[in-house]
Amino acid sequence: MARSGKKAAARGNGSATSNRPALPGQVVMVLQGGGALGAYQVGVYQALHEAGIEPDWVIGTSVGAINGALIAGNAPERRLERLHAFWERVEQRAGVGIPEFIPGFGSTIANLTTMTRGLAPFFTPNPASWLGPHFPVGVEGAAYYTTDPLRETLAELVDFDYINGRHVRLTVGAVNVRDGEMRYFDSRGEAICVEHVMASGALPPAFPAVRVDGEPYWDGGIYSNTPIEAVLDDKPRQDSVIFATHMWNPEGPEPETLWQVMGRQKDIQYASRAKSHIARQKQMISRRTVSGRAVRRATTRRGASSNARHGMRRSIRSKGSSSMTPEPAPARWPWESTVSPVGPSSSSLAVDAAEAQ
Repeated sequence: MARSGKKAAARGNGSATSNRPALPGQVVMVLQGGGALGAYQVGVYQALHEAGIEPDWVIGTSVGAINGALIAGNAPERRLERLHAFWERVEQRAGVGIPEFIPGFGSTIANLTTMTRGLAPFFTPNPASWLGPHFPVGVEGAAYYTTDPLRETLAELVDFDYINGRHVRLTVGAVNVRDGEMRYFDSRGEAICVEHVMASGALPPAFPAVRVDGEPYWDGGIYSNTPIEAVLDDKPRQDSVIFATHMWNPEGPEPETLWQVMGRQKDIQYASRAKSHIARQKQMISRRTVSGRAVRRATTRRGASSNARHGMRRSIRSKGSSSMTPEPAPARWPWESTVSPVGPSSSSLAVDAAEAQ
């Protein structure tokens, strides 16, 4: 069981590389969940790496958390090697001799093999599931597969000491099974270990919950599959260049077959909500801008009011008799003045107040 109370090393995240192209802010990679589609994220990172761009912050959910750990948990020169090593291990080949003249036959055999035998470096069948869906086995046993092999694979390919050295910030999202709340485990404020990454990828009912600090967690994709909101809501706010890999398309044609319906349902369920998150940020910025203008106007008007009151006092003292004219009472705004005009000073007071407005 992981404990996240331990603080990570107290040094800054820093820039991932000193010779990358000049960019207007920190570089953030947002990696969503998508199972085997996570292999595409390797190509995205490779393109950035070849362009001389290394991330300052990687935030991921589900398989995106695994890829994120492989990136943040290795030095730049070893990241591609470790990413390829992981995906080559979990690749399921159909095998030699499978008839190629039947479309889809090979992939069907590969899928059946995965379902019955699992993927040795990632997950294997869980004997507890054979007891039936109603047999009480506990939240850490209630799954079709066990992910103990993944623990060994990540321990071999990810240097968690390197992550906690804070060379690159790593954040992984998981949802609490008890209260349904999303939690982001962040290397900026706590030590990250293998359980945090496994919790982020514990998609039920295939994979069991993983405990962190005594609480059971499931795959963060159940709650938010693309955790871009965690970047936009980060404190303190700073300029960021965000690279988000979208593996599910929120827009698409009307499905016409059951197969297309199932595919479209997954697209909608797991697609990025980037548009709505960005729209919310624009609204927040607009509100802050309006509030700031209102504060500046109020400050200006208060200053004008103060100047007007001082001007009234000077005018009364110079034009009226000091023995006959009382000291004016303070007024918050020029038009709230309680001074009673005396003789020729009445027009002067009116002009002063009007000019102050």
